[in-house]
Amino acid sequence: MPLLKEIENKEVNTFHLEKDFTEACKNTEFVRLVKSLHLTKKEAMRKTSKLQNAMEEKEHCASCKGIFMCPNSYSGHLIVPEKKEDRLYFTYKPCPYQKRILEKNEPSFIRMKDIDTKDRKQLQVIKWMDTFYEEYETFNDCKGLFLHGSFGSGKTFLLTALINELKISKSISTDIIYFPDALRNLKDDFDSFGYKMNRYQNVDILLIDDIGAEKVTDWGRDEVLGTILQYRMDKKKTTFFTSNLTMDELETHLSLAKNSVDKVKARRIVERIKQLTLDMELVSENRRK
Repeated sequence: MPLLKEIENKEVNTFHLEKDFTEACKNTEFVRLVKSLHLTKKEAMRKTSKLQNAMEEKEHCASCKGIFMCPNSYSGHLIVPEKKEDRLYFTYKPCPYQKRILEKNEPSFIRMKDIDTKDRKQLQVIKWMDTFYEEYETFNDCKGLFLHGSFGSGKTFLLTALINELKISKSISTDIIYFPDALRNLKDDFDSFGYKMNRYQNVDILLIDDIGAEKVTDWGRDEVLGTILQYRMDKKKTTFFTSNLTMDELETHLSLAKNSVDKVKARRIVERIKQLTLDMELVSENRRK
């Protein structure tokens, strides 16, 4: 009987999916989108609602007068469907208005020439960065940096400048992720989980920003962070970290998940970080003031 009930539920679900898909196909733009993504009927049926959401957000952007009027689910962004390796992913991409804001305000556009060399407390890090830049090649086993220290001391600014310089001058593939947000996005947009994880694992240089500020869960620590670090360690991929915590403090933080304490798994993560990086401290004036 339970098996029969399960079969009946699947049949009902398939009926509703097909009904919604048939209704959506009355819109020629929907049909055009399905064809452009090379989706089978079965694939499109499963994602009809998300495909319609993507179309709706694109229409919003076409008539948008400014980011302050954005009606999309994630302000300043729109859902974009992409098919990669025979799988359909949905990712949030910034709209033109959001891109202009990022270009003005975000540190992702800074380069090494923008670094203020007058702060003597940063000189050790800057000297290391200069050497790293000169010696870096994608085929070398170049360790990154675990840069920890006081709030607002310029950790993210410095490493972002270095990574951008490598990206622009040496055509290196890079990614910078604010770790608490990255975990939330992976959880909330599970359709793009595989695509994003593949990116984090394979990009030439990855900066994991503000590790230790996230809410620790078994899934985030073991399935996400552990998987990324193990792969990058095995493939000798250069990885950077910023944190307000020392290595020892980070190990304690990672051991305290919601409903458990697991010192062994936390130590395993920290050991991977040690394999990937050199440990350096930066204590300086809070520049965010």
